[in-house]
Amino acid sequence: MLGDSLWEQHSAWWQRCFTEGADPEYEEQVLPLVEHHLRGAQRVLDVGCGEGQVTRRIARRGVQAVGLDPAPSQIRVAQQRGGSARFVRARAEQLPCPSEAFDAVVLCLALEHVDPFEPAIHEIARVLAPGGRFLLFLAHPLLQSPGSGWVDDGVPGEQYWRVGSYLRDVVAIDEVAPGVHLPFAHRPLSRYVHVIGEAGLLMEDMVEPSPPPDVLRETGGFPTAPTIPRMMLLCARRIG
Repeated sequence: MLGDSLWEQHSAWWQRCFTEGADPEYEEQVLPLVEHHLRGAQRVLDVGCGEGQVTRRIARRGVQAVGLDPAPSQIRVAQQRGGSARFVRARAEQLPCPSEAFDAVVLCLALEHVDPFEPAIHEIARVLAPGGRFLLFLAHPLLQSPGSGWVDDGVPGEQYWRVGSYLRDVVAIDEVAPGVHLPFAHRPLSRYVHVIGEAGLLMEDMVEPSPPPDVLRETGGFPTAPTIPRMMLLCARRIG
């Protein structure tokens, strides 16, 4: 993972701001989407699980759930927060799992922090059983590309969302909160789709949810804010 030491350094910030009900996007979008698209799955791997909130949500449905993350402090907190899920320190590029061991894999808002990302996709395909599902949550590659953001010309009706450098790969350390610097890799959506196909995974669905109400309120009232998704979900299935 890019900037492993930075993720370890800021793990407490992540746990405080994005887990245990603190983040409306996780509570109102990510977790419900995970539950909906994993219906019927019995053996689920959560890659890049952080402190395990997605893994725990899956396990509460009576599913055998395993969470993997490279940050020791995240795995330690995941284990402390309990539940029936198992948590293991590991990297997405080297999954310590047998081939075809899971009927579903979730990778939630973490692949943007892996570079190169291709080995992770191929590892996920390896551990999926034939017909198994892959859920990939991403910061929306087009609408959240570097340099994107609201522009207000100060004229009524002249507020719009500027799309930044979409087609260019960018790997950078961003200040995501005061004093919190984390690595981020932007790639066009086509990069992900091509590698998913090369790994033997068939794309089945794509979801682009409107931001939840609490996030919309933070935009300052831009009338078209509900039309600009912050994230997307790609759903694929292992062929054969």
